Order: sequence, then structure tokens, then C-alpha cells
Amino acid sequence: MLIAQITDIHLGFDPDNPAEYNRKRLDAVLDVLIEGPNRPDLLIATGDITDCGDADSYAQLKAAFSRCPFPVWPSVGNHDLRDPFHAAFPGFDDGAGFVQYAIELPELRLVTIDTLEEGRHGGAFCGARAAWLDAELAKDGGKPTYIVMHHPPIESGIEWMNTHPGEPWVDRLTRVVRRHPQVRGLICGHLHRSVTVAWEGRTIAICSSTAPQVSLDLRAIDPDRPDDRPMIVAEDPAYALHHWNGRELVSFYDHAGAHTTLARYDERLQPLVRELKAERPE
Repeated sequence: MLIAQITDIHLGFDPDNPAEYNRKRLDAVLDVLIEGPNRPDLLIATGDITDCGDADSYAQLKAAFSRCPFPVWPSVGNHDLRDPFHAAFPGFDDGAGFVQYAIELPELRLVTIDTLEEGRHGGAFCGARAAWLDAELAKDGGKPTYIVMHHPPIESGIEWMNTHPGEPWVDRLTRVVRRHPQVRGLICGHLHRSVTVAWEGRTIAICSSTAPQVSLDLRAIDPDRPDDRPMIVAEDPAYALHHWNGRELVSFYDHAGAHTTLARYDERLQPLVRELKAERPE
């Protein structure tokens, strides 16, 4: 089972440009997923899929996804708006208006939750959403489960993008997850950086964005003293591949830019491949 992840598309950042930069970056990633050697079984899009939550951007995004030969499961982040999202992508509603749903796969479950509070940059997770998650996880305690969400509930070190571990929404989420040991980990976006971190005995896998990335700068930042540091950088558009090997979910991070080939599998490397394969038990 191969699960692709894209995040932070921010489509509509340049709304009047038919050749929008963020759309080109999205298309480059979709090209790799559709035409490359690792075509996934499904694609999850983990929030901030538009920049302003407008209907036109969701319509363009739906058109972009329409060429995918695999199902696409979208969710929302702090740049999205629920009503236009639901209008473009019906069927991802938990019954209370939140974008929350479960994906039932043969060997594992993906449970998507909604961490959007409209008008707030950081995450949110109210009592109603927590109750839905608790009930949804209780439906199948025996199958390995991963929670899919936009905001990671951790302090990353990129100070202006941090989530404080004492925020109420983090505590609410944590208390639910602790009750369900089948939850193996979280799959997130938001940071515009590929990050892996241990949390509550589980793994959080955070994917870089298809849109431009956040600069990797772990210095303290003073809101009263701009210091001219880079904030957003134009690294290649990124994606993740989460491979379920029957035991663990193995996360790979890659980009849609050029890859210089230094060696190919030909007769010269055939002995090495044979040797490595022979070392493995049947």
C-alpha cells in the first residue's frame, strides 16, 4: 500500500494569473505521482489546499485533481474555508460541518480530522471534534491507525510557525489519542518543511509543501525587530510517500525537481543487487 501526501498547495495566491506559480508547482508534483515509478494507491492533501478559501480556487483544484488515476482525499488548513470546500468537495463532512472522515484500507485506517479555526493561523480542536474522533477511533481498536491533520501538535523550533504544547487544543487531542493505542502516528502539513518527531510514543510525519517552503531558521525571532532573515524560499515542490509494508508505515520525502542520475541498474550493478537480495531470508 502506497499513500502519497501533498500539502500546503496555496492555490489562488496569484488569483488572476492563468499561469500561477503555485499551480505550476502542484502540476509538477502530480506529474511525478502519475507518471513516475511510484504511482500511489491514493493521495491525501493535508490542508491549506487554497490560499484564501475562495470558490474559484477550489474549482481549479478540483480540475487539477481530476486527472489523477487514483482517489484524492482532501482536508482543510488555516487558509481554507469550510463552506466553499464542502461545495467543491462534498462528502467529507462529519455531520456537524467539520471536514472529518475515515479512510478504510485493507490493513490500516486513516482518520482525517479538522484543525481549522477560521480567522486563526494556528490549530484548533474543539470538544465536538474531539468527541467525533474518540467515537471514530473506538469503532476499530484492532487495526493500525494514523491520524491525518493539518497542524502538527508540536513545537518545531521554527519559532514563528510553532505550536505551543500548552495550547488547549493540543491537550484535547492528546487526551483522545492516549485512549486509543492502535493510533501509530500522525500525518501533518502546515510547516512547509519535512519533519519527523516522536510524540506520545508515536511518530509525527510532516511533509513539505508543493508551494514554496518556509526557510529553515531555528533562531529566535523578535516580533518588534525585523532582522531581514529569509522567511519563504523557492525550493522544489515537495511530496511524501508513506509505504505500508505490512508492519510499519515508512515515510519518504522527495521533490519534483531535477534528479541527477549517478548510477543505473545495469550489468555492472547486477552483482551487488544479487548479493544484497541473497542476504535477506526467504
